[in-house]
Amino acid sequence: MELLPRLSPLGPADYIAVALLVILFAGIGWIVENPPRGRPSTSVLMADYRRDWMRHFVTRQQKIFDATVITSLRQATSFYISGTMIALGAGIALVGNPERLILVAEDLTIGAQAVVVEIKVIVVLLFLANALLKFMWSHRLFGYCAVLMASMHNAEDDDAYRRTDQAAEVNVTGAKAYNRGLRSIYFALAALGWLLGPWTLMLTTLITALTVLRQEFASQSRVVISQRDEG
Repeated sequence: MELLPRLSPLGPADYIAVALLVILFAGIGWIVENPPRGRPSTSVLMADYRRDWMRHFVTRQQKIFDATVITSLRQATSFYISGTMIALGAGIALVGNPERLILVAEDLTIGAQAVVVEIKVIVVLLFLANALLKFMWSHRLFGYCAVLMASMHNAEDDDAYRRTDQAAEVNVTGAKAYNRGLRSIYFALAALGWLLGPWTLMLTTLITALTVLRQEFASQSRVVISQRDEG
């Protein structure tokens, strides 16, 4: 009951903008992970490369390269975990300091109340919290993958390729969580546009959505990655 009065300063345009933000975030995530058969996304194409990596790993004599790649993947997730935690801490401190929120409201939004800015910041924090959870899970999965790789038998062993498939799928799942975390950060940045009003939020949401779609379906890197299947 106490929530309704706090939301009363928001208008219809605000609700539409937030709905657009959530729908595009969820919808693009689904499209990226379940693309049309004739137009796979960059993430799906890279999943095939990850499976190839694990198959080649079995017969590779010098495995120091594979260990280096896994370490690099875990370092990348660690970097984003640290950065997201810092951003979350800063956002929580802002929400817990009404005086600073009033200053933000006066600087960024004409006539806005501090409680309105608080709600807008909380939406950003929700995306950041989701990103943090995804990065943490991705970090663990890449660790699991490293253990599975270390437990593989020689290529002559019948069990080697079964373990290879296990490691590959764990690797792919870790990458999927990592990409979900990145998309959460993208849309957290888009949500910052709400501080300037609902129309700005709609604009930043559309720009972010188009950016993600371009990266996954129309980027030059995707063209290069897909040449293996086309060639």
